This record gives sequence, C-alpha cells and structure tokens, in this order.
Amino acid sequence: MRVLVTGSHGYIGSVVAPLLADSGHDVVGLDTFFYRGCDFGPEVGQVESLSRDVREVASAELEGFDAIVHLAALSNDPVGDLDAGLTAEINCDATLRLARAAREAGVRRFVFASSCSMYGASETEAAVHEDAPLKPLTAYAESKVRSEEGLVELAGPDFAPVSMRNATVFGVSPRLRLDIVLNNLAAWSHTTGRIRLLSDGSAWRPLVHVRDVGKATLALLDAPEDQIRGEAFNIGSDDQNYLVRDLAEQLSEITGCVVEVAEGSSADQRSYRVDFSKLGRLLPGLTPDWNAERGGRELVDAYQSVGLTKDEFDGDRFVRLRRLRRLLDEGALDAGLHWRSL
Repeated sequence: MRVLVTGSHGYIGSVVAPLLADSGHDVVGLDTFFYRGCDFGPEVGQVESLSRDVREVASAELEGFDAIVHLAALSNDPVGDLDAGLTAEINCDATLRLARAAREAGVRRFVFASSCSMYGASETEAAVHEDAPLKPLTAYAESKVRSEEGLVELAGPDFAPVSMRNATVFGVSPRLRLDIVLNNLAAWSHTTGRIRLLSDGSAWRPLVHVRDVGKATLALLDAPEDQIRGEAFNIGSDDQNYLVRDLAEQLSEITGCVVEVAEGSSADQRSYRVDFSKLGRLLPGLTPDWNAERGGRELVDAYQSVGLTKDEFDGDRFVRLRRLRRLLDEGALDAGLHWRSL
C-alpha cells in the first residue's frame, strides 16, 4: 500500500513509519515537527516526510494513497489540558476533517490512533472491553471519544476507518517521551538512583510497547476491510495490565533502586484494566513481543548508552508539555500552535 503516516516524527510515529516501510509499504510521513531536535539516540529508519500541520491538509494532497495511519495529536492528558479548545480542534476536528478529505480522495483505509484512556475510572477491577461505557476524564480522552464517534459515521463500502485504542505505550524511540509511566519510572531510577511515584501507585494501567503498536498497525492495514470497518480494538495484551506500584517494584528488582512515594501523593482517578480479546479473535497470530520487564531493561540500557542526565530529565526535550510551553514562550508558536515562521 501507499500509506500516509501523520505524526511521523513523534514518539510512536518515528518507530511505526520506518517499520511500515521495512515491511514493504510505500510510506510518506507528515508532521508539524514540534519536536525537531528532541532526539534520543540514532534514528531507526528514514521515511520521506512533509512538514505540514494536519489541520491544513487538503483532499487533493491525499490522492493516490491507499491508507492513512493517523497518529498526529496533542499527545497526552497534561498537553490536552494546556488548552481544551485546541485539544478538541487538533485531536478531534482535524481528525474528522482529514478523514472526510481522505474519503473524498479515494483513500480506502483510515487507521486512527485512539486510546484506552477513554475508559477513565472503572468502577470494577474486571477488565473492560470495547463495548464498555466510556468515561473520559480529560480533554485528551474526550477528544478520542468524539473522534471515534465521527469516524463510525463516515464508514461506508469504500471507506474503512478503524480505531486503535492503544494501551499506555512504553519503550525506546528516537523521539523519546519521559512523561509516560514506565519510561518515566525508569528515568527516575537511572538519573537519581531511586524510583519515585507521584501517585500512591494503586491505579491499574494497561501497557503496550511502541514496537508492538507498530505490529498491530501493520496487521490492521492487512486485515480484510469488512472485519475492521467502523470498529475499535484495544491494542495490548491481557497479561500486561499492571498496578503502577508493581511496575515500580519490577524496575526496583531490575535496577536495585529503592521505590519512594512523593509526599502528599494520592490515588490517580484514572484506573482501568482492559480486555484485549477482541483483537486476538480478529488476528489470532498477533502476539506482543514485549512486556514491562523486557521494556524496563531496554529503557535502562538505552538511558545508560545515551547518557541521559538529570538535567535532560528535568528539561523540555522529552516532556511534551514543557516543549510546547517553551516554543510558546519563545514566540516560535502562536496561541493556536501554528508556527510563526518555518
């Protein structure tokens, strides 16, 4: 397929786009490059990339593509809270505008990066499946819910949108993020010699490695259209639902670092275990290559290899909200998160 990957320079995109290309797809990337210069280690591969704001893509530019993998977004809850209106504009309105343009241009498949965060605060410890009530607690999660609803309405015989409800992603990427749980805990251990929990660690989180997200993306590009059209799939595996405190203890066993709980910490409202069996029924051969233990070792080894410092951990290169605030403070971006000059 000829595939457009939006957000190709981001944390997930800089792993997924080369993986798709290595698998034989003709891949073109598109990104705003907010995180240009925020590199971690060597690139895993190169794809042709367009410097464009996803809000500005026209239907004519999408002609000739067979599929779009839509990863571009304001990427997590803290960034989403920077401006709830912008989160809705970029994460939802632009997603649906892009999908309509894609359908008009004859693009048949639209793989959307959604999130398990839309399950919010589960009232039970039973694992939630795709038909469970959605309880978004943040602007980010709300934007994913509304996007999915709009994509279902656009589905038709010639257009097959599918939503990937990714678990919390972890693992090494050329555009590393330290504002996601396992990457963050491993960075605490490497840069301070201790593992610091900012909550009481009692919340459940499902995890998935960034390369396993890539495997799932490939599988959904290859799956029969009739089986994915208008569907949502939880992306991860049942054995990777973790209590946050257990992740910390697992890293402690790997590194020998002591786990400490920040003073005044409390329970995180967001707590949910997720059922991933629907994906397994569709794609019985799709199994993850990674778990938290292997990923924790990968992260610690990578931090040591690159020489991650505490100043970098505290800085803006690897934390999305800090990076955007710096670009705003410097005047590189306007209040609408458009580049003032390129």
